[in-house]
Amino acid sequence: MSFIGTVDLHAAGEDFTADPYPVYARLRERGPVHRVRTPETGEMWLVVGYEEARAALADPRLSKNWLSVMPDGAELAGFASHMLDSDPPRHTRLRKLVAREFTPRRVEALRPRVQAITDGLIDAMLPHGAADLVDALAFPLPMTVICELLGVPDLDREAFRGWSNEIVGPTGPDAEAAAVTAMTSYLVELIEDKRCTAPRDDLLSALIRTRDEDDDRLSPEELVGMAFLLLVAGHETTVNLISNGMLALLRHPGQLAALRADPGLLDGAVEEMLRYDGPVETATWRFAGETLEIGGARITAGEPVLIALASGDRDPDRFPEPDTFDIRRRTQGHLAFGHGIHYCLGAPLARLEGRIAVRTLLERCPDLALAAAPTALTWRPGLLIRGVHKLPVTF
Repeated sequence: MSFIGTVDLHAAGEDFTADPYPVYARLRERGPVHRVRTPETGEMWLVVGYEEARAALADPRLSKNWLSVMPDGAELAGFASHMLDSDPPRHTRLRKLVAREFTPRRVEALRPRVQAITDGLIDAMLPHGAADLVDALAFPLPMTVICELLGVPDLDREAFRGWSNEIVGPTGPDAEAAAVTAMTSYLVELIEDKRCTAPRDDLLSALIRTRDEDDDRLSPEELVGMAFLLLVAGHETTVNLISNGMLALLRHPGQLAALRADPGLLDGAVEEMLRYDGPVETATWRFAGETLEIGGARITAGEPVLIALASGDRDPDRFPEPDTFDIRRRTQGHLAFGHGIHYCLGAPLARLEGRIAVRTLLERCPDLALAAAPTALTWRPGLLIRGVHKLPVTF
């Protein structure tokens, strides 16, 4: 693959989807920022160096409000009515309305419930001697937790999973739009049902009735956008933290043995899972609010910018021997949850779920092993979410 001029990220085909890290490494050798192209997104700027990525994530000149530069995307405006696609002061207002639910103390209070859900899922899995770890644990655990937190235990999870997968990694040109339409209709009906029922002690009910000190409240579009963000982001990242992390452990038996021998390494192991093969390959779109320079590249106002978290976390200038999976590594500053004002609000919950899932699996499945060659695994398409479709294991 040539890196002269605009780089076609998908010239390597499925090899890039399965393992993008060699391509990112060659890009970093040529510079921290590149003009790239994909069939799905057209041309854009891609930031691949760690320092440049960290700076760009916190740069207020890069806007998250894509409707300001893509007016033809108005049909998706409801889904843009959330904090991830907003800039201050709107972002500040929206994040404040939900931030109290995701403080470390509030999340720690969920530990017994997360443990109980994990135990129940593994109880159901164990008698069979084999399972797809994605379907058996990695998907239902965070999905159950976020649904209970929001107060939507009767969510049609399989339908929602299909829509979510198409939105974050479309499989066809019209698939994303169809999924957005279906999910929007579903969430509008869900919110109306919640509005008409007796008030309950759950997050979605609180968002429907909440007002801030200025007597401000979420608009109908903002409620749909917030429900979408919390449900999708509340499970997608943790699904792939668990599945990618367990895949890394199972592919590195020495590291797996070390963790089994010393459970005190668990917290560091989860952070290394996040750094080594995290669930988010690139951060969501940013757009230059003015002409600026990043890593020597001149980016014109209005141009799209993607920040490759996966590449930054494999930058040897920040992490020595970055392609080595080492659960004792110093991972401070990894970018798996982003950086700056858009740092993942659910990071404490994702860490809690990941730690409980990994620890409980290792305790209850002493002979856990991959049931497929790593090269036979298929990976989800697109540049946003990184994860395998299925993770067959035996125990």
